[in-house]
Amino acid sequence: MGYTIPAGARIGHVHLKVADIERSLKFYRDLLGFEVQQYYGDSVVFISAGGYHHHIGLNTWHSKNAGPAPLRTAGLYHTAILYPERKDLAVIVKRLLEANYPLTGASDHGVSEAIYLDDPDRNGVELYWDKPEEEWPRDATGKLKMVTEPLHLQALLQLAG
Repeated sequence: MGYTIPAGARIGHVHLKVADIERSLKFYRDLLGFEVQQYYGDSVVFISAGGYHHHIGLNTWHSKNAGPAPLRTAGLYHTAILYPERKDLAVIVKRLLEANYPLTGASDHGVSEAIYLDDPDRNGVELYWDKPEEEWPRDATGKLKMVTEPLHLQALLQLAG
C-alpha cells in the first residue's frame, strides 16, 4: 500500500456506450459544443474540446440500439466536464435552458458550481466550474470541507449576457 499516484496524473478521456452515434452527437457536438476529431468506422466517434485527440469516445460496440443501463446497478454515475471560467459555465447553462433541455440538478459544492443532466442514453453529465482554491471551504484543521448547497442559478446566468 506504499504507492501513491503521481500528483500530475489526470483523467484523460472517457468512453461511453451509446445506442446511436448520431443521436449522441446531437447532444455532445450540437448542444454542448464538442468537436468531432475522428470517426473510427461506424461504431466509434472521438470528440474533444480544443483539438485534443479525444476527451470523449462514443461507441456502440456492445450497445447499438440498446436501451439505457438500469439506474440501480453498478456503473458510471456521471462524466464531469470542467469549464475554465464561471462565465463559460453560465453560457452553456443558458444554452441548455434556451433549448429546453432538462436539468436534473444544480449545486454549489463550496469548491465548485455544478449543473447536472443526462445525455440521450441516460448517462449522467456534470458541467462544472472550480472556484479559486483560496475560496474552498476548510475545517479548523485545514482539511477540505465540500458541501452540497443550492446553486444560485440566476446569479450564474447573469454572467452569460
